[in-house]
Amino acid sequence: MDAIDELFSKKTTTGRCVPLLLAPMAGVTDAPFRRIALKFGAHLAFSEMVASQAMVRNTPKSLKIASPTDCEPLFAVQIAGSDPKVMAEAARMNEGRGARIIDINMGCPVKKITNNGAGAALLKDESLAAAIIHAVCQAVKVPVTVKIRLGWDQDHKNGLAIARIAERNGARMVTVHGRTRQDMYRGKADWAAIAAIKRELAIPVIGNGDVVDPESALAMLTQTGVDGLMIGRATLGRPWIFNQVAHYLADAPIPPKPDLGSLLELVLDHFHAMIHTMGPILGNRAARKHLAWYTRGLVDGARFRDAVNRSPDHHTTAQMIQSFFHTQPEF
Repeated sequence: MDAIDELFSKKTTTGRCVPLLLAPMAGVTDAPFRRIALKFGAHLAFSEMVASQAMVRNTPKSLKIASPTDCEPLFAVQIAGSDPKVMAEAARMNEGRGARIIDINMGCPVKKITNNGAGAALLKDESLAAAIIHAVCQAVKVPVTVKIRLGWDQDHKNGLAIARIAERNGARMVTVHGRTRQDMYRGKADWAAIAAIKRELAIPVIGNGDVVDPESALAMLTQTGVDGLMIGRATLGRPWIFNQVAHYLADAPIPPKPDLGSLLELVLDHFHAMIHTMGPILGNRAARKHLAWYTRGLVDGARFRDAVNRSPDHHTTAQMIQSFFHTQPEF
């Protein structure tokens, strides 16, 4: 059984399990955050996007991003690039390093990526998109998946054509973000367009965009008929959303969010994991955004975030975290 079969074979006590996937997010879905997402019920957590050119050059950063951990039985690496041969080689390298799924990024909207012809820019070149998918699928034995958007802009919405190309060239699953590149993350995701793609494909289709709570998760499933859900920005500062969604879809009581004591334990666990994984300097710096997300809505959160951003070292930051939570009125 390969990783895609394994993903869709999971069962719950109420029957079929709807796979819940953590979206790949640059600077976010590092190993510590993936571990936490999986702990809270994500069935699959994609790595940060890895530039294929950097991968084949063995740059330390790309190799670290693409390193599996013991807690990831279905380790999935997302690669980006615009050269079929380089993408194929990067896929081979990741397979050799333990990846069980290779995901091709055809949806990243940022200029740094699209200006190099990668990410969402591939939506504008269907022949190149086909060549890349074919080359990667031929290069590895593990399943290949593709993440796309609906098109480059509202006048060029060819998401269905790209999805068909992916299926025809060997992709085992397609994730569809219900916006165009022009939309970035603005406006409302077009679930009707996702549904249209789902109806035309035989391979699994994962829906992405505007799943922010259990109710919206059920709404997307109902309106699109997708085979699974990918959640991205809604997990920031609240990775327990996976557990809440899973219970809601199973018609079970939704678990409450962690109380302040449990949240402090989670934040410290995440923080120390980042220090261990990235080192004291980089880890302390990278943790700031997560600390900001975790403390949204808490008393004096803005003051805490400002102080943390000026913290000189990880020991001071850890003390700040403890003090902040212990001074919360409900603690």
